[in-house]
Amino acid sequence: MSTNLYDTDHAAWLAQQAELIRSGRLALVDQENLIEELESEMGNYRHQIKNRLRILLAHLLKWKYQPDQRSSSWRGTIRNQRQGIESVLEDNPSLRQTVAAAVEKAYPPAVRIAADDTGFKTSEFPKACEWSENEILDEDFWPD
Repeated sequence: MSTNLYDTDHAAWLAQQAELIRSGRLALVDQENLIEELESEMGNYRHQIKNRLRILLAHLLKWKYQPDQRSSSWRGTIRNQRQGIESVLEDNPSLRQTVAAAVEKAYPPAVRIAADDTGFKTSEFPKACEWSENEILDEDFWPD
């Protein structure tokens, strides 16, 4: 019944599922797809944190390793990414425990971005992130 609507009109399917749950008609709920949607939504938050960390870490690396190139644009990007991460974490505090692992995953691509942008070799940057999770997210932290 609802699987077809799931495939043809996702918004209508979501509204239908909400109404089925609200009205207590749980036997009609498309459980398989609903579970998949809930897990996907959780993954979206983690993905957003990792992507923002990748950009943030790349800019922190550039900030540290090219001090003569520092710009208001870099500062703005760093602030924007920190605020975006904090916003996700404020709305989803349970994800705070995933930040350290996200930093580990985001760091290697951040190094590649920083290397591309600076002209440095990736080997010129530390192999592992040298900053703590708290430093990375601290709005007053600017690596020297």
